[in-house]
Amino acid sequence: MRTHRSPATRRSLAAVAALVLEMALGSILVPPAAAEDLAQELKRVPYKIVFESYRDNNWELCTASADGSHLVNLTRTPTINELYPHASPDGTKISFCVDEGEGAKKARNVYVMNVDGTGRTLVVPNGREPCWSPDGTAIVYLGSEFEKFTLTDFATKGIFTCDLATRQRKPHPNAEIHHLYNICCTADNRWYVATVHAGMGFGHAILAIPVDGKKVFNLNIGGCRPDVSHDGKRIAWGCDDFTLRVGDLDFSGPEPKVIHQRDVVKSAKPIETYHVDWSPDGKYLAFSRGPMRKTLGPAPELIGVKAEKWDICVADASATNRFLAVTTDGNSNKEPDWIPIKE
Repeated sequence: MRTHRSPATRRSLAAVAALVLEMALGSILVPPAAAEDLAQELKRVPYKIVFESYRDNNWELCTASADGSHLVNLTRTPTINELYPHASPDGTKISFCVDEGEGAKKARNVYVMNVDGTGRTLVVPNGREPCWSPDGTAIVYLGSEFEKFTLTDFATKGIFTCDLATRQRKPHPNAEIHHLYNICCTADNRWYVATVHAGMGFGHAILAIPVDGKKVFNLNIGGCRPDVSHDGKRIAWGCDDFTLRVGDLDFSGPEPKVIHQRDVVKSAKPIETYHVDWSPDGKYLAFSRGPMRKTLGPAPELIGVKAEKWDICVADASATNRFLAVTTDGNSNKEPDWIPIKE
């Protein structure tokens, strides 16, 4: 005889099944001894991690050692929202966004500051998602598509560079570029890699764009939010909401491509994985991880959107599901980037 269960019972069983699957595919896959080994390993890593965190009703930038110890609120600005940090190649400065102003005057602006939080300087108003040029002399950023503030990550138009010494701004030669997000550069400063959504004839794709050319190339890997390793040879990205993947960048042919793909982190509903970032030595990946949003509203992975119970994790880039959470407070900890520690 078939047993009939109530809708509430079926929902409860589905939740239990999701939890069991998450436990099987998540950090429990890492034996306690192996997790402890990774924790001890990270204590010796000569880098810090900087990330955005929602604390006391305000977005701040925080830093922590690679193993999560020595957490510091770097900005401590109770009325200013700092977001999307990226460290300069030499580890001395951080670029970031600030959502400031009220009502119709609200804007997302690009700033830089020293790695200790001093020397805050406006780079460009109404700019989005900055990263550094490989030599650390310029900020690469995306222009805002609208004057009016929006949380939409792909509401962008154009790629620009701003020389920090002269403050001269240079637009990309392809004036048709729009709806990019999460831009990064290769080490030789010849290519940009970014996600496009509903722009330039693409529905959704990860693109390679020559720094000095007008063509755009679909890397045909799906997913979003790529990060290129510091040596420019590898790429990491979220191939779906739950899986982080890595591969080798191959620019030897007529069109760039990604080869030797493999998964590094595999989660399952309701736990999402986002915002992957390579450590400078290419051995580790920092990323954000947390539950899907259960109610309607902006997605938790968006910049400036609260993501309750999300934390920063670090994974061994050479293994599968060898990772651990290095923050545990769940304070919407997202968008990690690595800072080399200068002696």
